[in-house]
Amino acid sequence: MNRLLQACGVAAGLVIGVMVLLVSFDVISRNLGFRSVAWIVEMTEYSLPLATLLAAPWLLARNEHVKLDILTQLLPSKGRRVIETLAAFIAFLVSVVLVWYSTAALLNTIAMNSVVIKNLSFPEWWLFAPLPLLFGLLALTSLRQLLKRSS
Repeated sequence: MNRLLQACGVAAGLVIGVMVLLVSFDVISRNLGFRSVAWIVEMTEYSLPLATLLAAPWLLARNEHVKLDILTQLLPSKGRRVIETLAAFIAFLVSVVLVWYSTAALLNTIAMNSVVIKNLSFPEWWLFAPLPLLFGLLALTSLRQLLKRSS
């Protein structure tokens, strides 16, 4: 599991790196008087949420995700533990719900043979395919933290 989470972090970094290179190329080419490459903006639109979702389980496992710790720092250690356990439980439940709905959305786009037609054209299910897997990984990571905190 740890290797899979690490691979998600590396993949998120690679996606962001490719986005930076593509956007930089587009900006430089426009400043040199060439036409903009239309599909670069579109790829960035699709890549940004993907990078975010790839990084989320890895950051959660490393306890480096965004959290409001002002309140928990004021609490005694027992109160902090209760809040962190509750947060892990809520994260688990929300992730499971998102697995359910993203799977339904994926199956729906497959059944409808939906196609995205912009500068790039491709089956719409490509956009939804990583969602159940990544939300599932978030659910497993949250469950792991929940079990660790409750023991």
